[in-house]
Amino acid sequence: MKLKRLPSMRESKRYLYFRVVSEGAIDYTNVKNAIWNSMSNWLGQNELAQASPRLIRNLWDGKKGVLRCHPRYVDNVKMALALISQIGDQKVIFHVLRVSGTIRSGREKTKKKK
Repeated sequence: MKLKRLPSMRESKRYLYFRVVSEGAIDYTNVKNAIWNSMSNWLGQNELAQASPRLIRNLWDGKKGVLRCHPRYVDNVKMALALISQIGDQKVIFHVLRVSGTIRSGREKTKKKK
């Protein structure tokens, strides 16, 4: 039997909607590795574990994606994304579109923003 955690015991999270400006589409694994390496260099191993970043695979479309992290580390995660300038042999720019508390509200607000 699986025990369910109470909402007050769960870790809160924030979702960063970002866009990658590049010449072509970029593979999910390359983006994931670049984000992980940049965050590891910027935050260090201890804070990286506390930030608990997760790139959501279902929402990656080659140019846009969603990254989940702890609310206390949103600014640090944004900085780590800004430090990424190259993935493979392509030059890239990460642009954070929105930070949201839920995936649903983030989708709605990014669609309205266009």
